[in-house]
Amino acid sequence: MAGRCFEEWQVGIRIEHEIRRTVTETDNLLFSTMTHNPQPLHIDAEAAKASEFGQILVNGTFTFALMIGLSVGETTLGTLVANLGYDQLVMPKPVFIGDTMRATSEVVDLKESRSRPNAGIVTFRHELLNQRDELVCRCVRTALVKRAA
Repeated sequence: MAGRCFEEWQVGIRIEHEIRRTVTETDNLLFSTMTHNPQPLHIDAEAAKASEFGQILVNGTFTFALMIGLSVGETTLGTLVANLGYDQLVMPKPVFIGDTMRATSEVVDLKESRSRPNAGIVTFRHELLNQRDELVCRCVRTALVKRAA
């Protein structure tokens, strides 16, 4: 499903995104290496085993990026002009290799764009939950999206 134009959104619309994603060791290792993040909790099994978690923790920035990625197809795919910001980012529970993630999105605000008559501002609250329905990540994303032609 393609993203929606500004006029198609209403405050309170909530989407349970159908695509789920199981996080793999390769996801975590590649993301950590591509972003030059040497945190032992993410890439060193022995150091992670000795931590309070007893296992490798998935890189939090990967977790955040996955949450946004899972939402794009049904929110802003093909209609996004620009992401204007991400706010109120929290990660209340850790993500581990093998966890299966699912995302939800809710429209929390709509504004006309004063500077771009061909676009409007949609504010989403995105949440990422694991297979136990535990919240692992949440943020508010403000997006500039196209108006219908």
